[in-house]
Amino acid sequence: MNTDVLVVGAGPTGLALGIDLARRGVDALVVEKADRLFPGSRGKGIQPRTMEVFDDLGVLDAILAVGGEYPVGMVWQDGERVGEHRMFDAAEVTDDSPYSTPWMVPQWRTQEVLYARLRELGGQVSFGREALGFEQDADGVTVRFASGADIRARYLVAADGGRSAVRRTLGIGMTGETVDPDPLLVADVRISGLDRDNWHVFPPRDEDTGFLSICPLAGTEDFQVVAQFPEGTRIDPTPDAVREVVAARSHLAPDSVTEVRWASDFRPRAALADSFRSGRVFLAGDTAHVHSPAGGQGLNTSVQDAYNLGWKLGAVLRGGAPAALLDTYEEERRPIAAHMLGISTGVHRGEIRRGEATRQLALGYRESSLTEETRTAPAGLRAGDRAPDGKLGGTRLFDAFRGPHWTLVAVGAKAPELPDSVRVITGDEQPSYGKGLFLVRPDGYVGWAGEDLEALSGYVGRFVF
Repeated sequence: MNTDVLVVGAGPTGLALGIDLARRGVDALVVEKADRLFPGSRGKGIQPRTMEVFDDLGVLDAILAVGGEYPVGMVWQDGERVGEHRMFDAAEVTDDSPYSTPWMVPQWRTQEVLYARLRELGGQVSFGREALGFEQDADGVTVRFASGADIRARYLVAADGGRSAVRRTLGIGMTGETVDPDPLLVADVRISGLDRDNWHVFPPRDEDTGFLSICPLAGTEDFQVVAQFPEGTRIDPTPDAVREVVAARSHLAPDSVTEVRWASDFRPRAALADSFRSGRVFLAGDTAHVHSPAGGQGLNTSVQDAYNLGWKLGAVLRGGAPAALLDTYEEERRPIAAHMLGISTGVHRGEIRRGEATRQLALGYRESSLTEETRTAPAGLRAGDRAPDGKLGGTRLFDAFRGPHWTLVAVGAKAPELPDSVRVITGDEQPSYGKGLFLVRPDGYVGWAGEDLEALSGYVGRFVF
């Protein structure tokens, strides 16, 4: 074997997975067919649950430093401001949910932060390595590249996007729909003569012209331009064409766009891979599910795929867990991805507001085979739910969770003897948890809840390594 895990694709999914594996001591290599990280803004919203994930992975401070809050939308008509538009339903910061609203960071900068953290942990990305095909057997996977030597790994994770070469090689189909037949132009630009205090929205002027939005990208001097076109339009992403679109749909002159830094066309669709695994190969991120950008769910769902898979690969490769643990990746993540695709599509079509549904804090794994709720009538927090933040015995819970370990939260109950791989936090009261014992998985979800010490011991013996 050249490595334990080969990750194809150095987007947010691949980099987050690389970080999680590196901190678990798993030998992993991320390969990327391009010669550098992706240069565009694309997925620019970090949802509250992903901010919690980034807290655990050790990158939240850097993410907060390079991003900012979303500005209020400003609607324009005939060169005049005609009203504000609130993009999100407001939410308050609470003890159990310290991050309440999305944080804007352009995707290229998120990837820079993740890449720096990966390098800090001793991980690496091999650029200019395009995977052409692979063969797998009972022991591992051998991957062929357009240039350079083959790489042999125990497991392969495909995080190479919606047009994944790995997924096509596996023959795994994508089932989905066109969310909107009207294509979009997306571009990162520099603009003069437009303030950075608002997300500027220019409604269609007639039936043949789509909307234009110009959003200041937090932490940069750039704006993200999104322009809608009629179905069947062939979009021109050249700088002159971008300038013409901005001038035609706003009060700005073409030369107000002083620089076009990146541009691409996009056709909103929703699609879900028919399977997230084939043998020793796993699909994650856009390789497994493709979202409309409207709900800000694609990057976030993708990072959480990596977060779910990382601890399980670590347990199998370093902790001695049975390989069957890896079966729970698809079991847990595919239903979540399907649900979030519905949310993304609903937001795009104006059927769902950006708010509670898009923050991803209410997602969980109550139906998972890894979840054991031993109480007959639990009130409030249940096994399978996200483990909330808060204080217990003078310790902040998220501080206790941070790292690759399991954590036992014992509230008003005696904690039993557990393996060294489990950190124990005790206290008399915790309103978000109630009384009892709560065993929190490495990815921040309650795996077991109850009071029966024998049942807890049995769970630990099966799943904690």
